[in-house]
Amino acid sequence: MRDRSVRVWLGTRKGGYVVEGDVRRRRWKVKGPFQEGRDVFHVAPDPRHPGTVYAAVNDGWWGPLLVRSRNWGTKWTEVSTPGTPRFRQRKPPVEAPSASFPIKNLWHLEPGPEGEPRSIFLGVDPASLWRSDDEGAHWSGVPGINDHSTRASWNPGAGGMCLHTILIDPENPRRMYVGISAAGTFRTEDGGEHWRPLNRNVRADFLPEKYPQVGQCVHKVALDTADPATLYRQDHCGIYVSHDRAETWTRIGKPLGDDFGMVVACAPALPGTAFFAPLKGQSRVIAGGRFRIYRWKDADRRWTALSAGPRFPGAYGMHREGMATDGLDPAGVYVGTTTGQLFQSANAGRTWGLVPYQFPAIHSVTVSSPSTDG
Repeated sequence: MRDRSVRVWLGTRKGGYVVEGDVRRRRWKVKGPFQEGRDVFHVAPDPRHPGTVYAAVNDGWWGPLLVRSRNWGTKWTEVSTPGTPRFRQRKPPVEAPSASFPIKNLWHLEPGPEGEPRSIFLGVDPASLWRSDDEGAHWSGVPGINDHSTRASWNPGAGGMCLHTILIDPENPRRMYVGISAAGTFRTEDGGEHWRPLNRNVRADFLPEKYPQVGQCVHKVALDTADPATLYRQDHCGIYVSHDRAETWTRIGKPLGDDFGMVVACAPALPGTAFFAPLKGQSRVIAGGRFRIYRWKDADRRWTALSAGPRFPGAYGMHREGMATDGLDPAGVYVGTTTGQLFQSANAGRTWGLVPYQFPAIHSVTVSSPSTDG
């Protein structure tokens, strides 16, 4: 029987959760936590193997660990992490995880392309990219980015020097992008052998040179799967769009006033559209105390404010992995907050609901939906 569930996976300050609903996305059932009490930075369902889910876990006592479930999160087992005894490295990277530079945190896991069913990629702090071709049993560093000639110019952002974004072009799996805080966005055209920094026209107000080759504090990057030449980017210093595979960037966030933020997401059913959540740059919360998301449409270059709920006696914030979309039409949008709320919309943001459950502070939101995983 075909699985028709929509599953929203949450990584939180005190474990991971899965929020299950049907395609109407009106009623939800919460399961968890798994890895209770631990920081779960990212949960990654693998669309190539329905039921397989990975979680990047960071434990204050035992350090970083990677876990995997084969049955939608019912049971979890630990798999190898770069730096564990099973690990063998092809080439020692420069100032990347090694005996001298151990991994501090696991940040983002990305399943590989459809044609490589056992491959997965992992981004960590100190900023480096790792690849496994056997579902995490063994790992190899990717020297092209880990040993990059600009590495001496990379610096940690407030969350550390982390490689937090990994994007694979759906039309060309040898083309990949990574986002590094604070270094910027990089692209490879040859499966990871060579990488170019692509930060043209992106400001770095905190540096003496305002438009450097590298050094920008990119917070998150999203790719328009309907038009992979289009990417959206939320930086410390603004919101940007590129229509030439990140060769050049155009700042589009100035009409919002303060266009600092952490999250950006695109939906397959909404080509030319991206969702952002601008925050007050100093306090990292939404201005005015009301939940508010902004939708950008390329066709008319216009912003639309989308909001829900009453004022909150506090403030809503989001971490960089805190927004995701599903693969349905109309598109679902899901936003997790640092105060533990999960907002969801089943109609591309026109109306919003709140999952009636109080979570720990939410680090990440990802979705597996029937159109992609069923």
